[in-house]
Amino acid sequence: MIDPRRLRVLRALADHGTVTAAAQALHLTPSAVSQQLAALESEVGQELLRRRGRRVSLTSAGELLVRHANAVAAELERAQATLAGLASGTAGRVEVGSFASAITQVVAPAIAALRTSAPGVTVRVRDVEGHASVPLLLDGEIDLAITEEYRPRRDDGRLTRFPLYTEPFDVVLPPHHPLAGEPSADLRALAEDDWVATPPGNPVRDVVELACGEAGFAPRITQTSNDFRAIGALVHAGAGVALVPRNALRGIPVRGTAPLRRVFAAVRKGSEDHPLTRLLCETLTAAAQPQP
Repeated sequence: MIDPRRLRVLRALADHGTVTAAAQALHLTPSAVSQQLAALESEVGQELLRRRGRRVSLTSAGELLVRHANAVAAELERAQATLAGLASGTAGRVEVGSFASAITQVVAPAIAALRTSAPGVTVRVRDVEGHASVPLLLDGEIDLAITEEYRPRRDDGRLTRFPLYTEPFDVVLPPHHPLAGEPSADLRALAEDDWVATPPGNPVRDVVELACGEAGFAPRITQTSNDFRAIGALVHAGAGVALVPRNALRGIPVRGTAPLRRVFAAVRKGSEDHPLTRLLCETLTAAAQPQP
């Protein structure tokens, strides 16, 4: 096993030509340098130096080992720079779980901004439904979750949250629906329509059923999908009407008080002070701000 500290001594000798000069450069005694070089020769099992009086020169084996020593030194410098970047939040990788419309709304713009401000930071994105991202976060499979809530709830003490944006739900109607040309839609006017919604278990389904219930009816849900693009296609085909978050699928505003989706970034409690996490959360927050 070669001691890398002795490679540094060999490099100094190659650079300065004498044991005395190498010792001065390394702030060691000439005796210590000679001992280190002798130990290095013992480690590699070959002569590395030709001694001619006070001067020494490298053998072929010594010259070869110096080239490797230079490569080792360069890697150590790169490692030091990488660790410094990691400590400052300007280098490293962050795994993010986000639902599709938030990827479009904030994650992709944040990645674009980081390519300029912190090109050493890599963001790996996993497309996952908002309600499914928090379990992945708590299991350690991702570092940050972009998730949502539809009504105020008690904070999970295991998470630290960073609010990003709030969006209303819109009504999406088939092209030939009687209300399609209106500036807004009263949910009560849709009581007799078929509905397209997310399946049970998706929080958006709960929002639709609650909003319709407050309007005085239970929606007749005949088509389901977790994909808002698929929901939009089914509505466009005349299969029913829908109520969806505005950034996922733009429709017409709900008349009166519309349901809201509050979108936030979540990290495991304690990790919010990690430089990479802090940098990404700040960049996501900036990307979520309305553009002038």
